[in-house]
Amino acid sequence: MSRPRRRGRDIHGVLLLDKSIGLSSNDALQKVKRLYNANRAGHTGALDPLATGMLPLCLGEATKFSRFLLDSDKRYRVIARMGQRTDTSDAEGAIISEREVTFSQQQLDDALNSFRGETQQIPSMYSALKYEGKKLYEYARQGIEVPRESRSITVYELKFIRWEGFEVELEIHCSKGTYIRTIVDDLGEKLGCGAHVAYLRRLQVATYPSERMVTMEKLHELIAQAEEQGIEPRLLLDPLLLPMDSACEDFPEVNLLPVVAGYVKQGQPVQASGAPVSGMVRITEGEERKFIGVGEIDDDGRIAPRRLVVEYTD
Repeated sequence: MSRPRRRGRDIHGVLLLDKSIGLSSNDALQKVKRLYNANRAGHTGALDPLATGMLPLCLGEATKFSRFLLDSDKRYRVIARMGQRTDTSDAEGAIISEREVTFSQQQLDDALNSFRGETQQIPSMYSALKYEGKKLYEYARQGIEVPRESRSITVYELKFIRWEGFEVELEIHCSKGTYIRTIVDDLGEKLGCGAHVAYLRRLQVATYPSERMVTMEKLHELIAQAEEQGIEPRLLLDPLLLPMDSACEDFPEVNLLPVVAGYVKQGQPVQASGAPVSGMVRITEGEERKFIGVGEIDDDGRIAPRRLVVEYTD
């Protein structure tokens, strides 16, 4: 019996969407998938509907490498509304307490300093983490609080931008698994006045350049432009995609001769001169340095394939 053909076309790469406010990450993903008529698509870690900014979307074979972006560092710009604490720790929640804002600049600086470096954080009940197979925010919406274990996070950089009235603006560069809403809520409690996220924008994921972000409006403009010119929309949309291996570009590259790469494609570990002694590697083939997948150095010093690209035609 022949396999049913997948709907959509084979298109492979990473789109850096500048997500707009009010749009869920999954809605954004489905819209982009339809615009590109892609047969597969996945995002690399959800942004709350309240948040805007960089949302890398992986199309086609790039979905195999999206998990490496889930593990990457992130950078955010956030405005904390001081004096009000909400049940969701952001502006969409109900206000559960209001207190006077009486802290000084020195007290604010001291409080901010306590978040820098490696710390422990208890995830928000309004997160997508799971407890007994159910997402935390599903319990929260039912008014149920469940136990959560604290987790190690690292705030590499926390810049104070401004303090005007009830607003404190910050820029935060942090490790995976860091909840900005929890930092803001904890900051408000340290200062004795409460706080919640009024504005949140993700500026960067991994090392992706912010100037390569594109809005949903721009995608629609390009489609309309293509129709006016009588050309296929893909001719204007596809150049916006970054290479699929950009999701793992931090891994050391190991370039293999085609004959050796052939063994890797069959799932076999191989020896390669110049390979690192441990960790993950990005595997390329031949003089063209064609990306064929990601491997890991095993105990014998060989490169064991972990995620491979299915052969496709460009």
